[in-house]
Amino acid sequence: MEKDAVIYIAGHNGMVGSALLRRLRAEGYRNLVVRDRAELDLTDQGAVHRFFADEGIDVVLLAAARVGGILANALRPVNFLYENLVIETNVIHAAYQAGVGRLVFFGSSCIYPRDCPQPIREEYLLSGPLERTNEAYAIAKIAGLKLCEAYNRQFGTHYVSLMPTNLYGPNDNYDLATSHVLPALVSKAYTAVKDDAPSLQIWGTGTPRREFLHVDDLAAATLFVLEHDVAEGVFNVGTGSDLPIRELAERICRVAGFRGGLVFDTAKPDGTPSKRLDVSRLARLGWQPAIGLDEGIEAVYREYASRRDGALPGGAAAEADVQASAVIE
Repeated sequence: MEKDAVIYIAGHNGMVGSALLRRLRAEGYRNLVVRDRAELDLTDQGAVHRFFADEGIDVVLLAAARVGGILANALRPVNFLYENLVIETNVIHAAYQAGVGRLVFFGSSCIYPRDCPQPIREEYLLSGPLERTNEAYAIAKIAGLKLCEAYNRQFGTHYVSLMPTNLYGPNDNYDLATSHVLPALVSKAYTAVKDDAPSLQIWGTGTPRREFLHVDDLAAATLFVLEHDVAEGVFNVGTGSDLPIRELAERICRVAGFRGGLVFDTAKPDGTPSKRLDVSRLARLGWQPAIGLDEGIEAVYREYASRRDGALPGGAAAEADVQASAVIE
C-alpha cells in the first residue's frame, strides 16, 4: 500500500477506528478520511453512496458497528442485527460501486459456534449453533464477511475480513450497561477501591475462558495485512492464549490495589464457555502481537483512573464522551 493512498476509516471515534487512525498517522499515512456520525450517517444509503462518489477513496477500513456486551445484546437484538447489516451493506456496496479495490472488514470471534473445538479455526464458521446471548451481532458480522467474499468472487475485489478476539485499550467503553468484560471490571475495580468496598461483584460463575487483545495490536495487524498485499480471506487476530474470567478479575484487582473479595452472581449468564482463537493463519504470514495482557491492563487502568481522577484532560466529561461514542463505533 502506497503512503499516499486515500484511506477511509469508518468508525474513527470508536476504539478500533481510533486505534487505526493513531497507527496510520504514526506510520506516515496522511490521506486519511474520517467523518463524524453527524457528517455521514452510515445507515443512510444515499448519503453513503454520495460520499464514495465524491471522495476518491482507495482503501476502506470498516470499523463502524453497533457494539456492546451481553446485557446490551440481550436488550436490543434488533439494533445489533439491523444497524450492523445496514452499515456494512451500505459501505461495502458503495465502495465497490466507486471502484474501491481494497477493504478491511472487522468482525468478531463471536461469529463462531458456541461449542467450537478449541482453539477456534477460521473454517469452523457455520459449523454449529451460535451463542444465544450475542446471536444478533454474530449473524450481522457473518453476513458482512460473506458479503466481502462474494464481491471478491464475483467482481475480483480485494476485501479482507479480520476477526479479532476480545479487544481492550484506549477509547474503550466503560459504561456498565453496554461494556464488555475487561473494561467493566476495570470500572468496577476503580470504584471498589474508591469506595473501600469489601467485595466486587462479577456476572456469572467466573469460569468461562476468554482471550484478550490490545486494540493497538489489532491496528498493527491491519497495517500488516495492507502492506503485505493480502488480497482476500478471513483471518483470526488474537494472542492464541486465554484465561478464566476469575483470573482476569484477580489481575485487574491487583493492578487497581483492590484487596476485597470477589462475588460471582451465578444468576447472570456466562456466555460462551470458551473462546480461544487459532491465530496460526496470520502468524504464518509473519505477524505476532506485541502487547502482553498484564502490560495492557496496567496501561488501560492507569489511563482510566487518571481520567476519573481528573489528571487527564476532560475528567468525567471525557469519560461520558467515551461512553456515548462507543455504542456505535
